[in-house]
Amino acid sequence: MKKFLSLFLFVSALICLSGNCLCSLNSVSSRVEAAEYKQVQAYHILVPTEQQAVELKNEINKGQNRAEVFSNFTAAARKYSKCPSGADGGKLGWFGKGDMVKPFEDVAFNLPEGTVSEPVKTQFGYHLIYVVSKK
Repeated sequence: MKKFLSLFLFVSALICLSGNCLCSLNSVSSRVEAAEYKQVQAYHILVPTEQQAVELKNEINKGQNRAEVFSNFTAAARKYSKCPSGADGGKLGWFGKGDMVKPFEDVAFNLPEGTVSEPVKTQFGYHLIYVVSKK
């Protein structure tokens, strides 16, 4: 599968360089990566308003490195999340496709590991998502 993925990305890059590109290489790579993963290990924070989610994201991202950002994220989840998982730092554990509501799932499977998402609106409120790992 990895050889196929590498070949696919190489051919896509050549097509883009030739001027016949219908989409950016980054979007092709993101779609391939998202389709490749079966599960995501993530944490989340659930708050009632988009403004609160944006403010929390800004505070969380003041960390100087990935470890500090993750520590800030789990501390904010414990303090502010309206989800019961907040007591455990927002830990959701591993989940697969179809386990979460669609807007949440879409972001979680496309979010690079070690980053905080933009606010994601669902029927429950606004989520910030932090993906730890994918497999």
